[in-house]
Amino acid sequence: MTSPASWPVYRFGLAVLLLHGAGCATNPVTGKRELSLVSEEQEIQMGQQAAVETRQQIGLVPDNNLQSYVKAIGLDLAKKTERPNLPWSFDVVDDPAVNAFALPGGFIFVTRGLLTYMNSEAELASVMGHEIGHVTAKHSVHQMSQAQLAQLGLGIGSVLSSDVAKLSGIASQGLQLLMLKYSRDDESQADELGFRYALNNGYDIRAMRSMFQMLERVGEGSGQGKLPNWLASHPDPADRLAKTDERIAMLTTELNKAVLKVDPFMQRIDGLAFGENPRQGYFEGARFNHPDLAFRIDFPPGWQTQNQAAAVVGVSAKQDAMFALSVPGKDAPATMLQQFLGQQGVQAGQSSSSSVNGFSAASADFQAQTQDGKALAGTVAFVSYNGSTFQLLGYSAAVSFGSYRGLFQQAIQSFNRLTDQVALNKQPARIKLVRLSRDMTVDDFNRQYPSVVPVVTLAIINGVGAPTDVLKAGKWAKRVQ
Repeated sequence: MTSPASWPVYRFGLAVLLLHGAGCATNPVTGKRELSLVSEEQEIQMGQQAAVETRQQIGLVPDNNLQSYVKAIGLDLAKKTERPNLPWSFDVVDDPAVNAFALPGGFIFVTRGLLTYMNSEAELASVMGHEIGHVTAKHSVHQMSQAQLAQLGLGIGSVLSSDVAKLSGIASQGLQLLMLKYSRDDESQADELGFRYALNNGYDIRAMRSMFQMLERVGEGSGQGKLPNWLASHPDPADRLAKTDERIAMLTTELNKAVLKVDPFMQRIDGLAFGENPRQGYFEGARFNHPDLAFRIDFPPGWQTQNQAAAVVGVSAKQDAMFALSVPGKDAPATMLQQFLGQQGVQAGQSSSSSVNGFSAASADFQAQTQDGKALAGTVAFVSYNGSTFQLLGYSAAVSFGSYRGLFQQAIQSFNRLTDQVALNKQPARIKLVRLSRDMTVDDFNRQYPSVVPVVTLAIINGVGAPTDVLKAGKWAKRVQ
């Protein structure tokens, strides 16, 4: 959860502008005619809107040198593709998940989590080339033309009416675009295009092979953040590794002059945060601490929780209730409560203006309906704290509300100032580079230069498969401190 200075006034929702009749267009990559109900202008418009929401809600890594470096690589690749005139943009989002994604119209994002697992510019170029390939081949346009976008859901929060979801600060249809899952044929084509784009730019394309090896090692449990990791949004890397080997074997181009560009890349990621950034808030069990904003709150025990950029959410074990904290503005709690209860389809229940741990607050129970007519009930509180007004929202199906109301009230009453100095001073772990003076195994390296991550993770981020593998003298090695 980011600080209030970076919180925008959200305008949730993305208009999907489809033409009223079926149309065809020539695919710029294949040259074939295909169904297309989305014009290039509409594709760019949708991508631009989703890119704005992505930057606002997930946030960018606050490192201008890193951002400029990644942008320059991306633009150099994109200008030599079949769609050089798109408004291409390339950003590094501040998320620990190991992933990258493309939005329609040429808006490409890589996560800082992915960068921390890479070891060369060539690896980065192969991934960015893959994402560029999704755009040049118009994969998202094809999906939208098949009306798949309208069927996507946000999961938690989507059971609320659109008006309640808008004010709750926990739903954004624009970000659904980055959750698009491409077909295996699309992914294979994007791999082939990324292979070609990186190769044409002089990169040692064998780096794509090392990327798939790394992704295969990463596993489902690494880098959990606001975004899914690569394995949750892409097919099995083992199959793609085999195809990459086939492409490399068929090359007629000599690779002896191809470049990896290890040093420029490694120097850019030196000091980059690794894993979750606790300054943006973190969970210790059911308690959520936010050092930068100096507050804490206890979510119901045993609930599945997630810290998003715009909200912190928890979902019950039965998936039938949710509690969320967000910051919709700075107006007085009573004013914001009135706005919430004044939404169409919301019926106000019992209200109160009592404080929460000495902070001015206003709260009320309410009832609402889902878009398919199901009855919901909930409680909402607005609490004034450090110049902002926090919204604490809990809801469930109306028939279950009685069993959850006590939990919601406990969570609301637990909101308080964070005073624990250990929590207030918590800092993210960071990548630190070491130039090796001799050959050593990852185990040896970890003994001489200890890290705060498991030695297995240390092996993966250094591009090898096991702690007993050898890191070569004269090369950079990464530790996490």
